[in-house]
Amino acid sequence: QGGSFDVADRMFHSVKSTWESASRDNMSDVRELIPEFFYLPEFLTNANHFELGCMQDGTVLGDVQLPPWADGDPHKFIVLHRQALESDYVSAHLHRWIDLIFGHKQHGSAAVEAVNTYHPYFYGDKMDLNNIKDPLIKSTILGFISNFGQIPKQV
Repeated sequence: QGGSFDVADRMFHSVKSTWESASRDNMSDVRELIPEFFYLPEFLTNANHFELGCMQDGTVLGDVQLPPWADGDPHKFIVLHRQALESDYVSAHLHRWIDLIFGHKQHGSAAVEAVNTYHPYFYGDKMDLNNIKDPLIKSTILGFISNFGQIPKQV
């Protein structure tokens, strides 16, 4: 973020509030779980005591707030989270995620029906940046892509 921390209200500080934002409250919140959620409990703690700021509601940021089932223990959170990922239920439903990310529900009417559509900027195969002549527009689009990524190519 240009050598400084982001605005406190936009930083990852709570598993619950992040889940609620991405799954219910903010349909433009397109976060994904990074691998660290399944193996690295240290990423959930502010071991170096960085001053991460204060949110508008007065919440001072520090360690990530974990769900109640983790009992405030980042190691327990990671172990249970990984067990959920490796569960029979997830294995039985993995094809649905693949359909959304890499398959037939990535584009077109199937994507619309699955509420799986994104701004055209994020579909790399739909946009030719070389044809954009306005440097401000091109820079803005590249900024979006840099911050939010692109939809992978359909398999």
